[in-house]
Amino acid sequence: MKFDVNLSILFTELPLLERPAAAAKAGFDAVELWWPFDGPSPPDRDLEDLRRAIEDAGVRLVGLNFDAGDMAAGERGLLSRPDGSARFQANVDVAVGLAGSLGCRVLNALYGNRVPGLSPEAQRDLALANLSRAATAAAGVGATVVVEALNSYESPDYPITSSAAAFEVIDRVDAANVAFLADLYHLHRMGEDVLALIDAGASRFGHVQIADDPGRGAPGTGSMPYDQIFDRLAASGYRGHVGLEYRPSGPSADSFGWRNA
Repeated sequence: MKFDVNLSILFTELPLLERPAAAAKAGFDAVELWWPFDGPSPPDRDLEDLRRAIEDAGVRLVGLNFDAGDMAAGERGLLSRPDGSARFQANVDVAVGLAGSLGCRVLNALYGNRVPGLSPEAQRDLALANLSRAATAAAGVGATVVVEALNSYESPDYPITSSAAAFEVIDRVDAANVAFLADLYHLHRMGEDVLALIDAGASRFGHVQIADDPGRGAPGTGSMPYDQIFDRLAASGYRGHVGLEYRPSGPSADSFGWRNA
């Protein structure tokens, strides 16, 4: 199983540009990131500094989120929101360019929260148009755009809360390079049988992320059967990375003992 470290939730005790080297020191050769800048089009210098930090650390960037708005304030993507669509479109070429320059082949496009007074159908149509644009741009660097389901406990206004809902969006886009981001923590928290999902749907996974439930800690801190999960993923033929997107209970570097258990 190939693991990568999400540097937006692990090693956050360090400045962003020091995190790739910390992941490498902890034994990882791959990392992923939520969009790490305040806006859709950061200065070229900021992009270059991040690119250099990743390259100098000797790690690969294997996953990158498009700009998803102000995540700390509760925003969860821009795809479906009229007030965020222009910001998303401004970010598409920037994010694809950064990903392409680092050989990253997975770009995550969060759907966006519900908009009061706007019908789900209108939001869906906007999301599909933006996904199609993102998929076309991503295809230029050989990348896949992934759609993620989140749990409604932590993201109560986010409408895509199941694999079925995500698959419906993906099917409507009808682009060969749009796939599912199977965040097993979110799905398990929503009551999905993640083992059955892996068995039936792994061929549609563009990326996998993990944390344990309850608590969103490292594997082994909750009740999810991670030994079985990893076995099923291996047996399914999934060959991508598994992103570690859990909250460590102490220093991030001390949170990887489960890998040797």
